[in-house]
Amino acid sequence: MSDLRTTPLYDRHAALGASFTDFGGWNMPVRYTSDLAEHHAVRQAAGLFDISHMAEFTVVGWGAAAALDYLLAGRISTMKLGKAKYSLLLDEHGGVIDDVIVYRRGDDDFLVISNAGNRALVAAEFARLVGDVAITDISDDYALIAVQGPRSREIVEATPGIIVGGLAELGYYAWAGGTYSGTDMFVARTGYTGEDGFELLIPNALAADLWDALLAAGEPFGLVPAGLAARDTLRLEAGMPLHGHELSTDILPAQAGLGRVVAMDKDAFVGKDALATASADLPVLVGIAAEGRRAGRAGYAVLDADGTPVGEITSGVLSPTLGHPIAMAFIPPALAVIGTPLFLDVRGTRIPATVTALPFYRRTA
Repeated sequence: MSDLRTTPLYDRHAALGASFTDFGGWNMPVRYTSDLAEHHAVRQAAGLFDISHMAEFTVVGWGAAAALDYLLAGRISTMKLGKAKYSLLLDEHGGVIDDVIVYRRGDDDFLVISNAGNRALVAAEFARLVGDVAITDISDDYALIAVQGPRSREIVEATPGIIVGGLAELGYYAWAGGTYSGTDMFVARTGYTGEDGFELLIPNALAADLWDALLAAGEPFGLVPAGLAARDTLRLEAGMPLHGHELSTDILPAQAGLGRVVAMDKDAFVGKDALATASADLPVLVGIAAEGRRAGRAGYAVLDADGTPVGEITSGVLSPTLGHPIAMAFIPPALAVIGTPLFLDVRGTRIPATVTALPFYRRTA
């Protein structure tokens, strides 16, 4: 018998004919129909994702903001109420334990969402560092459903039972309180696809009803259920890092292009001393656009113009939106100049490629 965990929506996925995969110890839908169809639906209309495997923690009490300032690389104490912030949890060596999103719900009340596979690590760091602030892991009590795509707001507004005030005025990386069938629901305008969208945090007992209601209301708008395969190609086109690929404890934020999220002017935070003395010659993350149709995959070698190995792909795919292979890879800073010619070693074949700007895709509205 499988020891993989399942979300409250597992039966819904199975009924829709989903294929499943092990993702961070969870049995998650990888696709329902086809990767391409689901990807294009999100870019053109909307996709519905079950992301209930993500971990959620509340950080509440006097000193919560200061504790998070020390625990995370970003400056959390200056966040405005109702806003969200992307940040990093670092170890003492400056490596990335996890990337998280922090939501400020009150002066001393925060919600932190982390990756499923790092839940125990994040919990351990919270327990070790925040002192008397009350930390509660609410992951097992709530489901998280994402509606992503240019028609996502219309779909949420059209779903019977959902009441959210000011949804049209809600900015990106902000949240609002709402209800579904009279039960409180947390609504965030965040996502992992490069499109507009919303993430809905709801008690487990209402997850299946909300999923069904969103699918039914969204059908006229082109909404389809979408799995992890589409989620991965969408985030890669949007240049968003994935922990275990572009982020790890062996990678510093600046190497991954995330130096901007680190508040080095804070008095202290975990990993600050290591970042302050880090070498400037470490490999850095770049975008790579290749020719043809053969995509480089994670672990494939990157070669310089002379054919010498200079790095390794962390994520790669034949871009459904752009129609050519794209990849992210760590290479020496001297080569990380837009336009630099490279090769990808795709199963023994050298594929011409070029360093290009990230993200590969950016929505226009």
